[in-house]
Amino acid sequence: MNALDKLDKAVVDAVGMARAAAEEAAEDFGVGDYLGVIAEGVRQATHYFVCPHPGYLGWQWAVTMVRASRAKNPTISEVVLLPGDQALLAPGWVPWADRLQPGDVTPGSLLPTPDNDPRLEPGYTGGELAAEEDPAEWAQTRSVVSELGLGRERVLSVTGRELAAERWLASDAGPDSPAAKQAPANCVTCGYFVRLGGGLGRIFGACTNEYSPYDARVVSVNHGCGGHSDVVAEERGIRLPDPVFDTTWVDASLFD
Repeated sequence: MNALDKLDKAVVDAVGMARAAAEEAAEDFGVGDYLGVIAEGVRQATHYFVCPHPGYLGWQWAVTMVRASRAKNPTISEVVLLPGDQALLAPGWVPWADRLQPGDVTPGSLLPTPDNDPRLEPGYTGGELAAEEDPAEWAQTRSVVSELGLGRERVLSVTGRELAAERWLASDAGPDSPAAKQAPANCVTCGYFVRLGGGLGRIFGACTNEYSPYDARVVSVNHGCGGHSDVVAEERGIRLPDPVFDTTWVDASLFD
């Protein structure tokens, strides 16, 4: 608090006027004990009152007052509710792009792709030139482009592939997971392993074993789990006992 000799006396003495202004703005929040006054400038100061509302513990009503030059009485400049040192505050604002986490896209929601996404680069679709050339020639070109997976407006860039590879290798479907370290063999030798196409297929594939926890997931070639196809049971079936009556043999031919 500032010393009283640095404050305008008319502004300092207008505590009742400040409280009335706070009560008018507070409505159901209420106005509590008077906390003091702080100088804001020449003939200007702010009165503080406790906010007793249970949802705003530690907050204070701040009523700023000012007295014009040669004026006898001060006037209200503004009334605001401000947090004190012990006030409970909401978490700092985080932009939507920074709040987004992997897996946040749910059914029915849309995730716009920025134009400058480094994970993507322009694909090859022929564009406006396709209509100006020989239709047969462009049909063949588009067929080849489609087989190569390039007939899209955007395709995965080198950066996108590298980021995906790093993320997949560091996941529980990578080579360093507990399941991989205890597996009898790597996925690359498993009959349920299907390689991905393109450059990522050199080190990744998909698991098709419905009993594996990695079914329908991308796994690395040096990953592994207990559902490897080479783990074969010692007995492939149940051996049935011999029949009491042998009905599979006849003594004579039916044509005798």
